[in-house]
Amino acid sequence: MTSAPAAVGSLAAAVPHVPPARLLADLLPPRHFADARFSTYRASPQHPSQAATVARLEEVAAVIAKPVRKGLFARRTSAPAVYMDGGFGVGKTHLLTSLAHAVGLDVSAYGTFVEYTNLVGALGFRATVDALASKKLVCIDEFELDDPGDTVLMSRLLRELADHGVALAATSNTLPDALGEGRFAAEDFLREIQALADRFEVLRVDGEDYRHRAVVTDSAPLPGSAIRAAAGSVPGATLDAFDDVLTHLARVHPSRYGAMLDGVELVALTGVHPVAEQATALRLVVLVDRLYDRDVPVLLAGGGEHGLFTDEMLAGGYRKKYYRALSRLGALAEDGRALVG
Repeated sequence: MTSAPAAVGSLAAAVPHVPPARLLADLLPPRHFADARFSTYRASPQHPSQAATVARLEEVAAVIAKPVRKGLFARRTSAPAVYMDGGFGVGKTHLLTSLAHAVGLDVSAYGTFVEYTNLVGALGFRATVDALASKKLVCIDEFELDDPGDTVLMSRLLRELADHGVALAATSNTLPDALGEGRFAAEDFLREIQALADRFEVLRVDGEDYRHRAVVTDSAPLPGSAIRAAAGSVPGATLDAFDDVLTHLARVHPSRYGAMLDGVELVALTGVHPVAEQATALRLVVLVDRLYDRDVPVLLAGGGEHGLFTDEMLAGGYRKKYYRALSRLGALAEDGRALVG
């Protein structure tokens, strides 16, 4: 007697409601890095900056976790602010998560850059400051300034948090004083960008993408019939045409992409092809990041992730985002193959 196929869901049909309270509650390290600690980071001997960054972050964690002296004669000291710069796949998110764990998740807020800007949009600026000012540490992963409004907003937010004595830690693929280059007229907002840069101690993390060492990140796509059958065998799987998902992403705010994946154990996409429009490609990058955060395997039919972004995109101002997405998507595709055998 054969078992009935699993009910297959649709990512393109998911329209989640995300109340502001959930946006705050979700400011935690991603599931993918639940076990990340300084002790589990494998620093490469070929890149001494990795071990140096670990040592410095351990010092920073000790400073942040130290009880705050109160009273008339207590000395006011500025809270640490560190900024990890390096290529994709060198373990910056692992280190940022390790810092949050070392300080304590109950007194830390952890989110991507876009999650913080979305939080301001949902709560309002003052309510966001009040909520985050209760923390000892605010971690900002994937720090990117994609438009002038974000530049001014984040500069003001970090200034207010620092004034409240909140420690800051960020990761990015771009040095602070180069944020915005290739995406908007950064020179017009140089003062704001420089103010951001001046707040941080920059920790350089050199190295190669670790995912290239363990998995094939340019996996061959599967036939459409194969992934349809596979999706029917995995409880919690979704099955969609790639174009349907791209269209749907334009209708859902990026702050809700994570909630779209609630209960999803596998994402299967048919008809995967190169994306030619930049706004569509950037939305796809956010979805890939949320899939990776939640360890959701993918199955790709059509062209797979190979050639997903155009040569022009891979040479432009958002190239580091696109390369990160390709690296992560390749790893998730290998996870999908392993899941269905």
